[in-house]
Amino acid sequence: MNLKNLLCERADGVATVSINRPDKLNALNQATLAELSWLITDLDNDSNTRVIVITGAGPKAFVAGADITEINGLSSTKAHQFSREGQALMQRIEQLSKPVIAMINGFALGGGMELALACHLRIASDSARLGLPEIKLGILPGFGGTQRLTRLVGRTQALGLILSGEPIDAQRAHALGLINEIAPPEDLAQTTQAWATRLANAAPHAVAGILESVVVGQETHLEAGLALETARFAICCATEDMQEGTSAFMEKRAPQFTGN
Repeated sequence: MNLKNLLCERADGVATVSINRPDKLNALNQATLAELSWLITDLDNDSNTRVIVITGAGPKAFVAGADITEINGLSSTKAHQFSREGQALMQRIEQLSKPVIAMINGFALGGGMELALACHLRIASDSARLGLPEIKLGILPGFGGTQRLTRLVGRTQALGLILSGEPIDAQRAHALGLINEIAPPEDLAQTTQAWATRLANAAPHAVAGILESVVVGQETHLEAGLALETARFAICCATEDMQEGTSAFMEKRAPQFTGN
């Protein structure tokens, strides 16, 4: 696919995807969603890519929301389709067996916050602002925001944020458990890259097992989650990487994981 709204750089097992509509504060229009859906599938199938970083081009925004000009013209039928397609993409990202890191370099509002919520880790600039302001437009979050935010911070905090529509700063987002780490703007890329490099060098079967056990496990009852954990643990113990990891530990050296 000829990407017009995205940039993608691949190096050392890490693919960095930038939403590239800075003049629109990287708003997610339907064309961008289609490109992102295609690219996520391509990166998932790329054996050389072990970690995906998603960010926004320019200094102001990660993604400032969905494209309001498009939403304004949606019929109820088209709105239903738009929401379901957006939800499918967010679910696809959340269920990837490779870790996805949101590098939040500015505003993450509406669909932008929903994209960040679908990622496995969120690293934010200390000047970032996050929120779901849809109520001010006479609508509600449609890409999974009502569900993922509630699961992350609980019903009381989620309703407060969604019903007020007011953005919060990175410090409060961190206190609520919405983001993993805060960095000064000038250190954001380096901090995110440190996470990405660490994960790119980890054992892929272990990473995939952790992601599935946590993401899928939280949606089911404890016994099923424990059974999934056991199954993934057993798979890891049948890999060469497990032998390498345990041997390296006993030999007091750094492991070299291959994915086998």
